[in-house]
Amino acid sequence: MAKFLNTSATTYYLEELIKNARERLFLISPYLKLNDRIKELLEDKNRMKIDIRIVYGKSELQPAEASWLKTLNYVRTSYCQNLHAKCYISENECIITSLNLYEFSQVNNNEMGILLTRDDDGKVYQDAYEEAQRIIRISEEVKISLDVVNKDNSENTENHQQNNGLTTTKLAEKLGIDRAECNKRLCEAGLQELNGKNYFLTEKGKQSGATLKKGQFGYFIVWSADLVV
Repeated sequence: MAKFLNTSATTYYLEELIKNARERLFLISPYLKLNDRIKELLEDKNRMKIDIRIVYGKSELQPAEASWLKTLNYVRTSYCQNLHAKCYISENECIITSLNLYEFSQVNNNEMGILLTRDDDGKVYQDAYEEAQRIIRISEEVKISLDVVNKDNSENTENHQQNNGLTTTKLAEKLGIDRAECNKRLCEAGLQELNGKNYFLTEKGKQSGATLKKGQFGYFIVWSADLVV
């Protein structure tokens, strides 16, 4: 029978779901930034050679996640555009929830979810499993390479050379939010604007002390270290 989960229960049962997986594991979440406990569990599943599929929906992985994923041979990572679903499935259990696979959400947000089992909730479990497979099929598999890590490291290196300015990634970390939310706030504040797939400074952004810099992998914005959005 389906079980209702609050924030702490979702975190607990998610860890149990990963721990008990013996054949396969699907982790579907728009945001991907794993806490140490989830990483330990996935590393153990990787040693057991279990097929693990991680699908995320934001176009840029954090460098720490990219570097760590490179070490796992049995984890395949895919990017799904416009992904909003959060669903975690093993061969026996399924959690459908508002909780992202993101450590900030697990600690700070109020979340809800439902736990299903294949034995007690067979039809609903099967429907969720098939939808998860569909999402995986339409996702673009990402080959994690050093380029992903080097891009952010290059940006961070230039960041330290800009009089203690902050890239958007570092500004987001300072504010305790993810990069997508930080970009949204910067746009709402009129400090930057989205043109195609890239963000550019507005006049107001320039007046705030921010500058547009060119790095090895293209342009990026350096914000004032004391900027508040």
